[in-house]
Amino acid sequence: MAPPSHFSNVAATVPVVVDKPQQCSNALDADDFRRQGHQVIDFIAEYYGGMADYPVHPSVTPGFLRNLLPASAPSRAEPDAFSSALKDIRDHILPGMTHWQSPRHFAHFPASSSTVGALGEALTAGINVVPFTWAASPAATELEMVVVDWLGKALHLPETLLFAGGGGGTLLGTSCEAILCALVAARDRKLAEIGGRRIGDLVVYCSDQTHFAFRKAARIAGILREHIREIQTCHANMFALSATALEAAMQADVEAGLVPLFVCATVGTTQTTAVDPIGELCTVTAPHGVWVHVDAAYAGSALVCPEFRHVINGVESVDSFSMNAHKWLLTNNDCCAMWVKKPSELIAALGTEQEYILKDSASEGHDIVDYKDWTMTLTRRFRALKMWLVLRCYGIDGLREHIRSHVRMAEAFENLVRADERFEVVTDRQFALVCFRLRSPEKYGGEKTANELNRSLLEEVNAVTLGPYMSSANVGGMYMLRCAVGSTLTEDCHVTDGWKVVQDRATSILRKMEIIYSVLG
Repeated sequence: MAPPSHFSNVAATVPVVVDKPQQCSNALDADDFRRQGHQVIDFIAEYYGGMADYPVHPSVTPGFLRNLLPASAPSRAEPDAFSSALKDIRDHILPGMTHWQSPRHFAHFPASSSTVGALGEALTAGINVVPFTWAASPAATELEMVVVDWLGKALHLPETLLFAGGGGGTLLGTSCEAILCALVAARDRKLAEIGGRRIGDLVVYCSDQTHFAFRKAARIAGILREHIREIQTCHANMFALSATALEAAMQADVEAGLVPLFVCATVGTTQTTAVDPIGELCTVTAPHGVWVHVDAAYAGSALVCPEFRHVINGVESVDSFSMNAHKWLLTNNDCCAMWVKKPSELIAALGTEQEYILKDSASEGHDIVDYKDWTMTLTRRFRALKMWLVLRCYGIDGLREHIRSHVRMAEAFENLVRADERFEVVTDRQFALVCFRLRSPEKYGGEKTANELNRSLLEEVNAVTLGPYMSSANVGGMYMLRCAVGSTLTEDCHVTDGWKVVQDRATSILRKMEIIYSVLG
């Protein structure tokens, strides 16, 4: 398809004219901003209001958008370029998106949104500060300190991880960053004990259900690939990391002359929301001086509800903890909170020498926080503002109601699955994810064909134009469907309608198999 006419590049067919240099228009014009801002708010509001009209997952092929847009940016702005660009977003970009805010999006853990979170993000972008040191933006730094303590208390974290108790926290982009920062701090702490030349002896541990971000972080931190231990889990233990198996793995490494360094425990694994036993893991790692990090990217949000507090029993013994508020706590992307018991160890690994330009006489003699020393980057975003707005405008009780509504809907879906004898729930539901599959009748091969049968089921479910959109997991050799309830817009009707689609597609598949086997028989 040819590029839109208003973007056509005709420079090759006309003589080149060298204009006099023109001054750029005021890119921060208040009147333009007010007018265009109203357009954006109306656009987003209409998008939310019309979400039901979009297929959750688009039927497009690679290159579809590149063929619609010009190969080069325009040399000059077209008349009313902003309105024209919004039209292209509506006509070309949105139809090619996977709509994560769709109430029928059950495939992934949520990228939770709220009007307050979105407006907080707009405020952050508009103010556009760079709070890498206290001096660079004092209020931004101190608001972040306040917010992480507020959030930590709301999640029932121990005081030792909060500024109020000698620890402290920060807001990063993702859990991937948090894991890497913790791992680098652990590495430098251990090398200070045993000598830097022994970096090749360091070993890190996780379960075979741990997110691949941990293995990536370990490689970036200099851990040898062959020293990343993935400990096998089993269905009988609901795929949680076994403290006994971890202890045996560490002891074998010690006997081989290696040095146990780091364990990444997970609360709410990606595939099945398995919960590793934090207290037991801390008990077996303590004799080796191993750093224990808890990755609660998804399920950490549920900790605002006291009834989920038990899943982090023993957390007072960990070295660091992280969760993504942007997953399930109404704080738009991106916003990962990380807490550490000893900030000095993080700063020792990631801190920089204080340059003269970064100093401020007002901070002299005070114990200030320079967040550039807590993470990998110097440039960082003012994420605390939107998190603060979410906490203020919805309150802890409002966030609890949000989490509980999704847990209730997931429980309802689980009950629907259990009520249909053709299906089974594969793992214990702990939060708002239901892992289930269609049983394969013995006459069709039973377990031998179950995985292929469920692959076909998922394909047919996701081929339905308006959804639902679900995903899969393959754990312990079992292929299963995942229904993750978490969109802010999801209501009971979307859950029940989604289940009806699953049932209908299952009936169709089983009918086809009946015909095939009757012919073959």
